[in-house]
Amino acid sequence: MYACTSCNRTSDAGPDEPWRCVCGHALDFADRPLPDRPAPDPTALDTRPGLWTFQEFLPMEPRVTLGEGWTPLVDASDWDAQFKLEYVFPTGSFKDRGATTTLSWAKQLGVETVIEDSSGNAGAAIATYAARAGIDAEIYVPADVKPAKRRAIKRAGATVVPIEGGRGAVTDACIEAVERGEGWYASHAWNPAFFAGTQTVAFELAAQRDWDVPDAVVLPLGHGTLFLGAYRGFKALLDAGWTDEMPRLLGAQAAGFAPIAEELHGPSDAENDVADGIQIRDPARKAQLLAAIEATGGDAIAVEAPETEVELDRLHRAGFYVEPTCASATAGLAAYRERGAIDDSDDVVVPLTGSGLKME
Repeated sequence: MYACTSCNRTSDAGPDEPWRCVCGHALDFADRPLPDRPAPDPTALDTRPGLWTFQEFLPMEPRVTLGEGWTPLVDASDWDAQFKLEYVFPTGSFKDRGATTTLSWAKQLGVETVIEDSSGNAGAAIATYAARAGIDAEIYVPADVKPAKRRAIKRAGATVVPIEGGRGAVTDACIEAVERGEGWYASHAWNPAFFAGTQTVAFELAAQRDWDVPDAVVLPLGHGTLFLGAYRGFKALLDAGWTDEMPRLLGAQAAGFAPIAEELHGPSDAENDVADGIQIRDPARKAQLLAAIEATGGDAIAVEAPETEVELDRLHRAGFYVEPTCASATAGLAAYRERGAIDDSDDVVVPLTGSGLKME
């Protein structure tokens, strides 16, 4: 069963059900699974199932998996932070968290074809897990998507549908195909199953820290799939009694594509064409993102291209071979420190979300 947090309507979950509420807002699972037991000893967890170690928090069964999850958490002394290496995944990005749960849900519902729109990483993840599931996939991408990302989608056997124009044009074309009945919308922005997967970043992070959450987590913020997933994951841990508090969630958006930051701080004339993975002008779950920021005492700011480029070079020289969008988060970390939102006593974690192998 799905529910709309905006108008409180409910609807059935199925391959032929609407992909969003009739009021136009995103749907979520009506029931949120929570374990009815104390937090386990983190050193005794069986991590062999990957992120499915935390299946009791998830509303679907692990039907389509490649062993994803348990990405490393490492010290990054030059940044006075810890980095969670979310680029260490089967397809090279954190989007595999959502792809495994989305395709598992699709398999559970009997879906035959999935359709997704993506700037690259989500498309590659959905295509790869669709191949694993034996489900056909069509991935709508910008015509100028990076060749490495296009190749990853094609080699998984999915159909690549290039669309001229901005990221919004890609989404519009994809939704038109969904509305024509060409497939099930496996959207990383709209599909509730995707967020069920991205919440596992919080479960892993807390377990890796012996159920102690950081003071703050700084994340790239476009559609907010990892940001909102982290919020839901930390909230689930708190509600289950496995942790005692919530971290502040601090977003880093690309200048010129920063609707959340502009809502909070006003418009800016700057632009950031480097962090291409978060160039989203109209996030599907904007109201939910703003609510998550308010609930955690968080924030969202826009970072510009020069700072992102400096941070990308700095990350590479330190051995973190990531794609440019990742550098927006560490650029955001520096900006938050300059503003006093993060001080020297704060314990901070930054997820690094995509592999540098996807830059070419």
